[in-house]
Amino acid sequence: MATLVTDVGSSSGAIRTSPFHERTSALNQTELWSHWSNYLAADRYQLSDKAEYFAVRDAAGVFDSSPLFKYRITGRDAEAFLAGMLARDVRTCLAGQAQYTCWLDDRGFVVEDGVVLHPKPDEYLLTSAEPNFAWFADRIGRLEVVIEEVSDDVATLALQGPRSRDLLGRLVPQVQQVPYFGVTAGEIGGSAVTVSRTGYTGDLGYEIWTDAADALRVWDVLWESVEGHGVQAFGLDALSMLRIEAGLLLLDVDFESSRYAWNDAHRSTPIELGWSWMFRDLKNDDRAFVGRRALEREMAGKTSRWAMRGLVVDWRDYDRVYDEAGLIPPKEHTPVLEDWMVYDEAYQRVGYATSFMYSPVLQRHIAIARVGPSFAKPGTTVRLEFTVDHHYEQVAAHVARLPLFNPERKAA
Repeated sequence: MATLVTDVGSSSGAIRTSPFHERTSALNQTELWSHWSNYLAADRYQLSDKAEYFAVRDAAGVFDSSPLFKYRITGRDAEAFLAGMLARDVRTCLAGQAQYTCWLDDRGFVVEDGVVLHPKPDEYLLTSAEPNFAWFADRIGRLEVVIEEVSDDVATLALQGPRSRDLLGRLVPQVQQVPYFGVTAGEIGGSAVTVSRTGYTGDLGYEIWTDAADALRVWDVLWESVEGHGVQAFGLDALSMLRIEAGLLLLDVDFESSRYAWNDAHRSTPIELGWSWMFRDLKNDDRAFVGRRALEREMAGKTSRWAMRGLVVDWRDYDRVYDEAGLIPPKEHTPVLEDWMVYDEAYQRVGYATSFMYSPVLQRHIAIARVGPSFAKPGTTVRLEFTVDHHYEQVAAHVARLPLFNPERKAA
């Protein structure tokens, strides 16, 4: 039995505001906003997005991630249903845990990725960047499962950075013992919250899930408690920097949904996206999940077209190109989210970068890129192409495993 609960507001074209907007708009000195799933989302709160970035890397930052789509899946067959829909084995995600996952089409291409929370037996909360309600609801069949669209009902706030555990622990003491991708319940200001040790920054961090009606109370108590500890609100610009360093992929930038891609050149398998670790025990996994046969054929035949890797640019070669043009080599932290071609030393194209930036922490130009499998070994030299003075230049870079920024505190 399936119960389909829709929300007219979520699907309408009207620009909406998150449950925290009354607080985030008061902090937004720049008045710069983007549209995220029909919601207003702050690009940056102050003139320097780098200041917001460093708040996360050095102390902690607060991010409103409420525009994520959220689906509550409950019922006796909830686990069995998700085990057949999600490519990663959700049966290993016990109550009190969360899991990064993805779902595939019949040909083994990625539809989307997301995080699934398992707060208690027979109840899951699945997040996604784009609407996926019908994709899941249409496949319930005879299973005893209820799927609800709760995107507007659940407000989500991320507290990310090295001080996040100690700061949040003063309000929800049990987070001190929550492991990486663990989930716990508590209260903030008398309002019930679920806290997961998850995030999109590649750092130690937590996400706080609460009823939308309680959002402002939760924000006020949290914000007052972190005053004087270097905590800042951060927006989409800083988040983009953080996630590139962390090697976290962005839909419609680093990969596209197979549902909307024009052709297979724009589709990706989970192996090509670097998620083979999700399937390490596939031989002992008896699930018949969507896309399994195609995935098995790819793994057995080693037919993956790409390997997702990091690139670290040779700073001497980078400086040389600009020096020869009579220009100061830019160290621009603002991400470039477009395809830049990657070549081998014989100047044959071997891949392309999709996200590029100068990392303030690593003090190197870095990229998330796809390279041919024969160029995937860490340390392999390639050449990254971009334009200087309106003509193409190539600079040396070496291939590295993702993530490029991976502090021990993230998972410790």
